[in-house]
Amino acid sequence: MSNNQASVQLIAEGKDYALLATDDSACFILRSKADFFTAHLQGEDAARFRTDYDAIRQQFPDWQPDQTLAQLWDQGGYSWLASQEAD
Repeated sequence: MSNNQASVQLIAEGKDYALLATDDSACFILRSKADFFTAHLQGEDAARFRTDYDAIRQQFPDWQPDQTLAQLWDQGGYSWLASQEAD
């Protein structure tokens, strides 16, 4: 990995969804495992996602990762920013 690439870490994972982020939260990767689609969120999209993610986690602290991430994927509209994963 080059010095210009930020490393990503797994933040939350369930059976159907996974969320990864850079250490500085400047970039998020939201995956729908079942659909094989991934949303790469940077800039304003990443900032909005961080706010939305924190708000849902605060509002529904007992939700499992799949519940939280599905809410963001479907109702949050982040599925519109996704593209199909390569084979």
